[in-house]
Amino acid sequence: MKSPLTVTFLGTGTSQGVPVIGSDHPVCKSDDPKDKRLRVSVLLEWENYNYIIDCGPDFRQQMLRENVQRVDGILLTHEHSDHTAGIDDIRPFYFRQGNIPFYAHPRVFQSLHKRFGYIFEIENKYPGAPTLDEIAIDKETPFSIGGKKVIPVEVFHNRLPVIGFRIDSFAYLTDVKTIEEVELQKIKNVEVLVLNALREKEHESHLNLSEALTLIEKIKPQKAYLTHISHLMGFHEEVERTLPENVFLAYDTLKITI
Repeated sequence: MKSPLTVTFLGTGTSQGVPVIGSDHPVCKSDDPKDKRLRVSVLLEWENYNYIIDCGPDFRQQMLRENVQRVDGILLTHEHSDHTAGIDDIRPFYFRQGNIPFYAHPRVFQSLHKRFGYIFEIENKYPGAPTLDEIAIDKETPFSIGGKKVIPVEVFHNRLPVIGFRIDSFAYLTDVKTIEEVELQKIKNVEVLVLNALREKEHESHLNLSEALTLIEKIKPQKAYLTHISHLMGFHEEVERTLPENVFLAYDTLKITI
């Protein structure tokens, strides 16, 4: 029998977060906590394992809010800053645990080596810098974390390949604009799907709301949760009332168990 998987939405916002700095948009002025969105990430928990998908600029705040005491590894979808800029904040975990495993496509590690050179320096490494165990992944090869099988799923963020993940009957896809049929078959009929939906208006590199709902109809999960949400989507409570009965807007701190 598989151990239940608990998913906590650490952040559900787009690259600027919600509210956007300096914005007078009504959603940015909302008092509803569900309209406050940190950069997108989830915490996966089962048995005594804690794994995180993406490590953005709000990572420290998210770890403190959820009182996370240990991180067994971090899975990166791609190299953009809203998914990787919090890497330096793994230091408290590194000081207690040692090297932190990171799972990412080799292209992502190449980008991180340029942007965080002091972390990846081999000779004369700065003594306070953390150390990552680089574990290369690709769309073809499943891998294991904490006894669970992970199936990588490739999607495209405009023309940039991004890796999503299927674990048990849970699938997490972010920064999707298109997905090829062979990759779609990996996640058909999952129990829970998390998928990005930026706003109502079409966008060149993200699904908008109608595109996300069309893709959900094709995948046919039992439940779907939308994430990577912009303030331009509208107020959480108003948008939620318009969605199909099995589709929900995710929000920061939401927990689900599969």
